[in-house]
Amino acid sequence: MSRSGLLPTMAALAAVAVPCQAVAADTLHFAIPPQALSTALIAFGRQANMQVLTAGGSVDALHSRGVNADCTAAAALDRLLQGTGLAYSFVDAGTVVVKPLPAGATAATAPAARPDIRQLSPVISTGLVDQGSYLVDVTSGATRTGTDLLELPASVSEVSPDLLDSQQARGVADAVRNVAGVQSLDGSDALPVFLMRDFQVGNGMIDGLPNSIVSYGDFPPLIGIERVEVLKGPQAIIGDDSVSNNFGGLINLVMKQPTDTPVHRLDFALGQYGDSELGVDLGGPLGKSGEWTYRLVASAEYADRTRQGRRGQRNGYLAPSVGWRDVSNKLVLSVERIVRREPIPDYAVMLGGSLSSETPPGLMIGSPDDHSLFRTTRLSYIFEHRFDDVWTFRSRGQYVHQDSSVQEWIVSGFSPNGDSFPMAERYSYGDAFYTVQNDFVGRFDGDTVSHVVVAGFDYSRALSGSVDDVLGLLPQYTYNLYAGPPLPSVPSVTGPGNVNNVDAHAPADPWSTDHALFLQDQLALGEHWNVLLALRRATYEISAQDTNGNLLTEHKSQWVPNAGLLYKVTPLLSLYASATSGFQADEVLDKNGQPLLPSRSRQVEAGAKLMLFDQRAMFTMAAYRIMLDHSNYLSSPRPPYYGIPGPGQTNRGVELEFNGRLAPGLDLSAAYSNTLVTNHDGSLPTGSPRQHGNLWASYRLHSGLLRGWGVAGGVLARSASRGQLSDGSAYFAIPGQARVDANVSWQGQLWNVTLGVRNLLDRNLHDVDFDETFVPLHRGRSVLLSGSRDF
Repeated sequence: MSRSGLLPTMAALAAVAVPCQAVAADTLHFAIPPQALSTALIAFGRQANMQVLTAGGSVDALHSRGVNADCTAAAALDRLLQGTGLAYSFVDAGTVVVKPLPAGATAATAPAARPDIRQLSPVISTGLVDQGSYLVDVTSGATRTGTDLLELPASVSEVSPDLLDSQQARGVADAVRNVAGVQSLDGSDALPVFLMRDFQVGNGMIDGLPNSIVSYGDFPPLIGIERVEVLKGPQAIIGDDSVSNNFGGLINLVMKQPTDTPVHRLDFALGQYGDSELGVDLGGPLGKSGEWTYRLVASAEYADRTRQGRRGQRNGYLAPSVGWRDVSNKLVLSVERIVRREPIPDYAVMLGGSLSSETPPGLMIGSPDDHSLFRTTRLSYIFEHRFDDVWTFRSRGQYVHQDSSVQEWIVSGFSPNGDSFPMAERYSYGDAFYTVQNDFVGRFDGDTVSHVVVAGFDYSRALSGSVDDVLGLLPQYTYNLYAGPPLPSVPSVTGPGNVNNVDAHAPADPWSTDHALFLQDQLALGEHWNVLLALRRATYEISAQDTNGNLLTEHKSQWVPNAGLLYKVTPLLSLYASATSGFQADEVLDKNGQPLLPSRSRQVEAGAKLMLFDQRAMFTMAAYRIMLDHSNYLSSPRPPYYGIPGPGQTNRGVELEFNGRLAPGLDLSAAYSNTLVTNHDGSLPTGSPRQHGNLWASYRLHSGLLRGWGVAGGVLARSASRGQLSDGSAYFAIPGQARVDANVSWQGQLWNVTLGVRNLLDRNLHDVDFDETFVPLHRGRSVLLSGSRDF
């Protein structure tokens, strides 16, 4: 019988009740942060080693203030249930029942125990559980309902805020380094590119809604993010309608929400080359009723220049939200504004067919003013209504407007002596979209089988804006990278009178529509078996012009099934297997002006999950195989754009992860993947290192004269990979590498300060994939001072 806190339905208990004072009398240490009551009870069950039984619907809309103290289980429950209108009773030393107070009763007058225990619904988790500083064992994105990772037949990784703080992470790209099978690359436009199980993945999701649909969207800064979820394998079932496939998985960002627990925190960071960042996180109740809450997150970042000398980093973020909640309803309204002006990343170019021919790191390619500008405005809502203990209606939606512009020099046609062909480009694009998800969640309890059913409808509509692409050339056409003067700013070359080529392209019908029906059932069969069944019918419509200028519309539907089976060998060890499907419609046209066929994939996966070290750490292992029928290649660099079907591929791999607390003050996060990619046409895969791993450990003293001081460090390493020249004529080797980071920190009651060094060994590092025109530079040791102040 599970002691994890997320329990299947139990048969009626026929036991003589024991007075509360006679059970759970030992003093234990409880560390349960403020969160949803459902997940607080999961944490309590694990830390007290007890079964927690409750009617699932009775806790869905409630919040707990948490507890952090050495006390008895009864005292901890008193704190967790304070103000919730719920009471508890111990059935025996290992089982506690939480249920609503009888009419007219108070917590003080509630009976301590009840012998007439009936069958109860499972506790359904809906929030964060942090048992150790690096362990998060609840996911919300994988199934659209809060689910204990130990009972989910799928590979899902969670990155906790404490781990990100320890590593001094600066963005989502830093966060996903902790996940096996995931890598990030520097994009030439300053947006990160993510590889997951050796597939390039797209925009990810924000609280389960698409981050972007038509273009590549910007991610919010970490100060606005509660935690990072990585869902591995094909994720078409979730409904991420984006420009890039999710055959390898997707990233879901769980954003900070309004809270009734007061939050007043100031974050800061100071780095090299004038890099400075300041952020504030405020939250708490509005008024005395307790029904209204708020959250306000804001940050600004400035950097004078990059190591290579590029100028003008300016970032701003503002995210206010307000929440309202009563016994049966929950409403959250949010606004998010992101403005990022990022210099083009420092990079070199290859003058020959190998990395030995790359230009010196100190030689800047292009102009110091080359940059990208991204602006995103997001309006969103979340609404939930609980009809009874069985049925809940949920609706969430968003409207997003995005625009981006890039000005940079594109240099190609290299000669060994440094001669090249530079071209100035000024590019801009904008789009808007809205998405809505409506579903009903039903929880059904039986003697041996329980169900959590989700049935819903998703709808998205995207407006594609026009693409303005302005190109300019130097009067002399050629340019020597070593002897030539600094390249002028892009506007001076692409301005009136100097424009050599102007491309403006817009689709015939700027609107595209996607909608789908969604059905999912999570079954608990007895005490050992869990089953996950999901089916999505995705429908998409594409409008475009063929080569003759005729308007064409393609309307198709696709069934996407998923299935998973999990067996709980013990309450702390689970084995699982799953089969999932991927589906990606493509709006790229072929040479005849017809949309390319959708891409489809299938994945089979098996794995194990094990709780260790008094349930404060989790070890996971997964083996998978993903088969993709074909990919799509864009074949023309200028309008009219067309594509051709690319080769399919099969990706195989094994992934290992460990996250949690080994001993008081000692936390560890480790990830390792071993992968093999095979292209079906016999060509060699690029950007696919066979082995990739990350290790991070921290230790903090909690007593003595050095109380509060801590040290942390880790290594990020991978084996060699392969790149390909831009014209496809040859491959080149990218060597393996290892990066070492370390820091020292001090944590007090109000202050938290960390001084860290990245790339401690001062090595020249490379991404796993690039071509000769853009070789991202990761060189030199860097120092960062970061911290926070609670007030």
